[in-house]
Formats: sequence, structure tokens, C-alpha cells
Amino acid sequence: MHLGRVAGTLVASRKEPLMEGMKFLVVRQLDAAGGETGGYVVAVDAVGAGVGEVVLYASGSSARQTEITRDRPVDAVVMAIVDIWDVEGEERYHKGREEAPTG
Repeated sequence: MHLGRVAGTLVASRKEPLMEGMKFLVVRQLDAAGGETGGYVVAVDAVGAGVGEVVLYASGSSARQTEITRDRPVDAVVMAIVDIWDVEGEERYHKGREEAPTG
């Protein structure tokens, strides 16, 4: 699993029939400190995430293990929306707050 922040959406009017009805999100990868790594991934949204939300996503064969992605040509899937993120006792993210508390 990886952490990311939803940066936007992607629309593809022509696609493989097995991909019909899926919502695609552009997700910026995050490091353990909450900073963007510079990488991004296009992921199928399995949970109704929105732009700006911090999410957990899976890639590779694990991305094909959700109810909506099973047996479909998917390489990344958003499978959870993060509410609170804590690292070594320090809150890095709390949904609904602009920034987590420091120190």
C-alpha cells in the first residue's frame, strides 16, 4: 500500500470495455513526512475519494483485489480515504484540518 493525495481526475471517453463505469483519479505519491515525492499514478477509485484527500492506494496485482477491480486490467486502485495519519506519535495529517499540528 502507498500513501497519496488526490490531485485530480482523468476522463477517457474511449477505453477497454472492462474499464467502463470506472472513475479515474490522478494521485500524487507522498513520503512518510507527508511531502510529495514528485511521482504520480492514475488509479481507479473504489471508495469515492475526492480531490485533495489523502488516500491509500495499491498497485500491481494487489490493485486487482477489490470488488470493482477484480479480473480487470487495473494497475492501481484507491482503496481507502485516510482520516488520521500518525508517525512515531506525531500527527502528520488529520482529515478536515488544513495542516497537522507541529511538535
